[in-house]
Amino acid sequence: MPKTIELRPVDHITTDAIGPAGQRVFYIQAWKEERIVAVIVEKVQVQSLAVAIEQFLAELNTKHVDLPNASAEFDEAQMHIHPPVDAIFRAAEIGLGYDAEQDLVALELREGVESPEIASDELHVARLWCTRSQLRSMANWGIEIASRGRPTCPQCGEPMDPAGHFCVKKNGHKH
Repeated sequence: MPKTIELRPVDHITTDAIGPAGQRVFYIQAWKEERIVAVIVEKVQVQSLAVAIEQFLAELNTKHVDLPNASAEFDEAQMHIHPPVDAIFRAAEIGLGYDAEQDLVALELREGVESPEIASDELHVARLWCTRSQLRSMANWGIEIASRGRPTCPQCGEPMDPAGHFCVKKNGHKH
């Protein structure tokens, strides 16, 4: 059985990145009282999760018409991750669940198998229960953080370094 870490409910949840553009490491971090859980994620996971959260919340509002809308407001100063940032694992899978009785959303992050020597019962799972508003704020902040990275080349869609990049669509000529 995987090693499960569960915070129910979290006091706060966020996503953020540390490092210069092009070398950033993205994290999802949550805490409850003194316990802090941080997991490494990829930039594309942050972006995809933000879209999935909006779709998930829209679906919840359709199924549960009596639910008030989740707030999207956030204070940037509160959305940055808090040190120490000691990631437990790198997320391979991310999922969402809902407890209608308590109106809490579960953000589940699962570690992936990196080598055949690692048994599935040695892998980590972090289940972070939060309010719909906490989740929407995290999603909106995640989109903001992801957009602060390197600009994307209009021809090939790859990130461009400050000095430019060799664009495959331009036969390797610098753009």
